Amino acid sequence: MEVKDRVIVVTGAGRGIGAAMCRTFAEAGCKAVVVSDRDESAAADVAREIGPRAVANRCDVAIESDVQQLVAVTMAQFGGVDIFCSNAGITVKGGLESSNSDWQQMWEINVMSRLFAARAIVPHMQERGEGYLIHTASAAGLLMEIGSASYSVTKHADVAMAEWLSVCYGRSGIRVSVICPLGVETDMLDESDPIHRYLHLHSITAVDAATSILEGIRREEFLILPQPQVAEFFAMKTNNYDRWLRGFQRLRQKLTRDQNTVQ
Repeated sequence: MEVKDRVIVVTGAGRGIGAAMCRTFAEAGCKAVVVSDRDESAAADVAREIGPRAVANRCDVAIESDVQQLVAVTMAQFGGVDIFCSNAGITVKGGLESSNSDWQQMWEINVMSRLFAARAIVPHMQERGEGYLIHTASAAGLLMEIGSASYSVTKHADVAMAEWLSVCYGRSGIRVSVICPLGVETDMLDESDPIHRYLHLHSITAVDAATSILEGIRREEFLILPQPQVAEFFAMKTNNYDRWLRGFQRLRQKLTRDQNTVQ
């Protein structure tokens, strides 16, 4: 699908990959891009920078009524939504010690928001006979994030949700893509964390990620990998699961040792 003359909604668009996606879609000639974020001022700044093609709309994707309103307002203003990008996401460090409230917040924003978006927009896309759903997940959804159990689990769930949507609605003209970057230079990448410093070895800019996403949409790829080496890492996992797990055990041991040495 070409984004030219399309109406596009991007959540979590006040900064990072979401903001870069909005700019890239506008440059590619979309009819309108809705810059959505729970930080209203950040969304407004991005929309103002882009110009007349962009409008800002505050939305907390963890609240289903907010997502419903986002879709309803956009459809009333532009007559429909061609592409809905569920980009909003958060991360929290920690393993078994992570609090239940942290797990719940991660689940609501990284997973339930995708369900809320699909509930709100899929029926309209079915009526029109076409549409596009974009999920910004992570390479952690195919591999893992050693430093965050809740991020790994919720990003795996995000990928699974995208797979399910593709299987169930692909024959209704609804395309689905899931984006799985390895490391992107945004405020979610913590340079003080040895694990995140490892991700810097393959990190790209948000603009690079957005460009890859645009090309993936044009090719209608389900799995969009801004860093192609993720496909190699994923193949290693599926070819020999036990060896892959042992490799990550060694990596975790090394990174944990490095972290302790720094401290």
